[in-house]
Amino acid sequence: MRLWLSILAVSAANSLLKATGPLALGDRRLPSTARRVVALMAPVLLAGLIVVELAGPGWHELDGAQVLGVGVAGLAWAARAPMLVAVLVGAAAAAAVRLL
Repeated sequence: MRLWLSILAVSAANSLLKATGPLALGDRRLPSTARRVVALMAPVLLAGLIVVELAGPGWHELDGAQVLGVGVAGLAWAARAPMLVAVLVGAAAAAAVRLL
């Protein structure tokens, strides 16, 4: 019972926080600087999650093959390869380094 009350409370708080922005702004638009910051929040959070997942919370679990695989996948994606191809190339690079 306590779990469901917690879930309900977190859901209500989340809905209130999401509604605060449109209620506070009304018909006005965000300044261009704020729009750029908001647009960059998702990629920055994703990059932070990837770094923590690769290195671990204390940087003790850093694996060179994984870092190389993510780097190769990033380079392949930057070279306009489709996402699936970039992931497969990164996985192949990490597997090749582990075999050596």
